[in-house]
Amino acid sequence: MSDTFKADREQEIKENRILIYGKGTKLMPMCGFSGTVVEIFKSLGQPFEMVNVLENPEIRARLREVTDWPTFPQIFIDGEFVGGCDIAKEMFESGELKQLVDGS
Repeated sequence: MSDTFKADREQEIKENRILIYGKGTKLMPMCGFSGTVVEIFKSLGQPFEMVNVLENPEIRARLREVTDWPTFPQIFIDGEFVGGCDIAKEMFESGELKQLVDGS
């Protein structure tokens, strides 16, 4: 992994408390999994950002080198990799995700 690629991702993650690497944008998700995650985070009422991996083939191809996670979306909260859509859904349903994003 190039130092620049890793450093750029680390900077993005550091600059955004909640960051989703997904297919599409917050306003227009381009797959069902990304859409589900966007709706979950919108319902939590906390600001979040989304990086469209469809617009950046290098991120799409190489982010798994950082996370060891093969699919998108990939969610980071407070600089930590949380998981993908299924993990977010489980955490949302249990209330754990709300506690995490609310900082409680």
